[in-house]
Amino acid sequence: MKKKNDLKFQVNEAILACQDKQADDVTVLELEKDSGAFTDYFVMCSGTNPRQIQAIADAVDERLEALGLRVTHAEGYKQAEWVLLDYVDFVVHVFSEKARQFYDLERLWKSAKRLEPTELLAKPKPRRATAPKAKNDSSAPKKTRKKKA
Repeated sequence: MKKKNDLKFQVNEAILACQDKQADDVTVLELEKDSGAFTDYFVMCSGTNPRQIQAIADAVDERLEALGLRVTHAEGYKQAEWVLLDYVDFVVHVFSEKARQFYDLERLWKSAKRLEPTELLAKPKPRRATAPKAKNDSSAPKKTRKKKA
């Protein structure tokens, strides 16, 4: 079970790297296991120009490499229209606006669950103890009345 939490942490780090470089429209798709998907998550974002697209890709690569995670396959860096960074369990897509609209991965993978970046590491709320307190609890402070003299 630890692997799943590590994966979410890694995906969150990729998202933070995108946001650090002011990427537009950061989106996360959680792909269904039975959909034939080759990965668990897509992280998608857009850049406004080739330099920003490359800067976003560099930031993701540097941040994940600092965690000991190396990209297994990268494509499109030189052209900077659609940079794909494959980390096996998740793939980061950095698009130009034009390429993102043209390929429209959100539509192609419409069965995937769309997540907000903040949802990925949402921690469950702690449970409260629901056991009723005993009436004659000796550890509870006792109320005493002052006697009138």
